[in-house]
Amino acid sequence: MVVDSKTPIIWVLGGPGCGKGTQCDKIVAKYGFNHLSTGDLLRAEVASGSVKGQELLSIMKTGGLVSNEAVLELLAAAMSKIENAKGFLIDGYPREEAQGREFEKLIRPVDLVLYFECSNETLVNRILVRAAASVEKRADDNEETLKTRIATFRANTEKILIQYPDKLRRINAERGVDEIFAEVSDAIDATLAKK
Repeated sequence: MVVDSKTPIIWVLGGPGCGKGTQCDKIVAKYGFNHLSTGDLLRAEVASGSVKGQELLSIMKTGGLVSNEAVLELLAAAMSKIENAKGFLIDGYPREEAQGREFEKLIRPVDLVLYFECSNETLVNRILVRAAASVEKRADDNEETLKTRIATFRANTEKILIQYPDKLRRINAERGVDEIFAEVSDAIDATLAKK
């Protein structure tokens, strides 16, 4: 699969509950980019009731990582269905060191990596508040699974980020939504200026 080199690809990374989804909604509203959440793609596959979905569910329930091959397959399929994209926000990907390289081989090099930094305590509190307020209960929104997810995330993230020093923008996500978005917009505008 090939994505036009003028179409920006942005990876959006951060621990569960850091505000990636909120910021992606604001990016979509301002720039018209297509938002693809690997978590949403995985949950949709689980909800489909397929054999593959059942396998994914057993991994997700324990807080483990789904294989790179499975995630990249879902992601590439979703991207290929979108015509005339203004840009792609890939939310929650890559999650391990090799995934970024595989993505860039199969699809195209990333243009910008947005990394939303938050403390573990903030991440757990935000997710538990979201889970308590949600009608839809997620298999992975409980405190024990959250701690596993965060530990897995922390163990893998720096290995990913150090591969992209020239494309990385670290953003303090312990601030207000609009203050964060101003910094996000600056990073995207600078990336678009290079296109």
